[in-house]
Amino acid sequence: MSSDPFPQRLPTLQRLGVENPIDVSTADAATTWFDAFSGAVASSNITDILDLFLDDGFWKDILALTWDLRTIEGRGAIKNLLNHRLVPTGLVDLRLSHKPLRAPEIQQLFPDLVLLRLCFEFGTKVGKGTAVCYLAPVPGSKWKAYSLLTCLESLNDFPEQIGPLRQKTAQHGTWEEGLRREVELLNGDPTAIVIGAGHTGLEIAARLKYLGISHLVVDKKARVGDSWRDRYKALCLHDTIWYNQTPYLQFPPTWPVYSPAAKLAGWLEGYANYLELNVWSSSIITKTEWNDETKTWTVEINREGKETRVLKVKHLVFATGFGGRPRMPDLPGKSDFRGEAIHSSHFTSADNYIGKKAVVVGACNSGHDIAQDFFNHGVDITMYQRSSTFVISVEAVADMLGAYFKDGFPTDLADVYNSSLPNAVVRRIHQRTVPRTAQTTDKAILDGLARAGFKTNLGTYGAGIIPLLYDRAGGYYMDTGTSKHIISGKIKIKSGGSIERLTEKGLKFVDGTELEADIIVFATGYGDPRDSMRDICGPEVADKVTQIWGMDEEGQTCGVWRYCGHDGLWFGVGNLALSRFHSLHLAMQIKAIEEGILKRSEITF
Repeated sequence: MSSDPFPQRLPTLQRLGVENPIDVSTADAATTWFDAFSGAVASSNITDILDLFLDDGFWKDILALTWDLRTIEGRGAIKNLLNHRLVPTGLVDLRLSHKPLRAPEIQQLFPDLVLLRLCFEFGTKVGKGTAVCYLAPVPGSKWKAYSLLTCLESLNDFPEQIGPLRQKTAQHGTWEEGLRREVELLNGDPTAIVIGAGHTGLEIAARLKYLGISHLVVDKKARVGDSWRDRYKALCLHDTIWYNQTPYLQFPPTWPVYSPAAKLAGWLEGYANYLELNVWSSSIITKTEWNDETKTWTVEINREGKETRVLKVKHLVFATGFGGRPRMPDLPGKSDFRGEAIHSSHFTSADNYIGKKAVVVGACNSGHDIAQDFFNHGVDITMYQRSSTFVISVEAVADMLGAYFKDGFPTDLADVYNSSLPNAVVRRIHQRTVPRTAQTTDKAILDGLARAGFKTNLGTYGAGIIPLLYDRAGGYYMDTGTSKHIISGKIKIKSGGSIERLTEKGLKFVDGTELEADIIVFATGYGDPRDSMRDICGPEVADKVTQIWGMDEEGQTCGVWRYCGHDGLWFGVGNLALSRFHSLHLAMQIKAIEEGILKRSEITF
């Protein structure tokens, strides 16, 4: 724990010096705090606002006050935030919500941790948003804020063109031609180019389109969805359908809980079609140039190998995935090996290896999926585990997500609740829940894996999957069924040790052992997410860009969905849930810049 960069403590009953407030009137306690808070905000009384927070409380903000994704910790830092941003933001029209699912609610997370969650709506000078506050009991039958989230959800003068604001004019014989002109850019160059037509790129494009920002999506692959379609055939999402919904277009109730990659690929192709997104497939950006005076990009695109188009745009958005180039170890003896050695990104199916021996190097999600595919085809398969892996069953993941991501619960609200606590606090909570899950729900799996020689851990700092996702985008396996085959010995395991070299017949290890193989698949991850940007924009631009992915000192994701260090350049990275939620925030920043609402030089904080 001493090396944990997030040393925060939970506001337990013992630490706060109070008994369990079992007899509290939730509505009265929430109203008392909220009335005091809204009154202090209305009078810009920062001292009174601060008095409503614990000394080590948090204010997490998504665009509302900071036009950024920030987590402010402690009264002193919150005071600094409010001194600089309360008056310019102009918080108004605060309304405590008593609607179903939003009404004040006592949440007893553990026997010694009791929080009161409340929601309120608010306005600013430029938009509207939702706030989620978690109150903790303090002596004197009072409650103070432990954590407050303020999340901007819409712009007053530029709302999303959906629902009652959708297209209302009948298009008699003009729709197809209008769509063609839009895709061909006959009405002018777009404001934004999105690079990558995977789920993240398409969701960003959809948000831009329905905020009135002209866009173009460019992808080197032949069809929308190929980023999923071209991966190994055994690939299936490891989290649930409710967690993976797409903006504006929900999966039908017949959709399986865990989406096969090929099925998701088809959905994304339909998604681009039904939402009328402008996509140029089989196209490559060959050159870019940034003009710092006009704040514009000149972008040269080779379209389908048939023509070159030169466009002037204001924003480039990279949506090219979690990692950069495939990471493949450079091992001695490559020329000696008689078999085939490939990265997992180039593996499609075990169909062609029936009757042969396979080794998978890597023991996280992709490694397990590929090993499972070999097993399903009757291939002699060994998985080489380089270091221990955090393993959690999909049942445990579903339980973790199931409080909000389920039938009947609005996805938009689930996203806000899911993001409402600072990552430092989520880490502390998971340091309690992860060991409990390992000793209950997942005990049989983990004990069986240990007997089979497969090494597991509880995640970084014992906090499970969240820090692994945000720090490394790897290091874990969500068990969809492969673990039982490892436990039974049908998928063999070699754990630990280092590879010395490739030999004629396979892999030789420093301990003298050797694994024979006809095919070796290296499920060894990917490089820096900035790789594709550096290739396209060049070193002068790339050197100005901050770290992309990983957590900053506030527990926020570095450089993603927010300013990255270079004007007009953005990164969208995340699974379907993160991309669904934060694609709106990225699009709102672009819209606010284009409409003169957001001038980053004026955000002094």
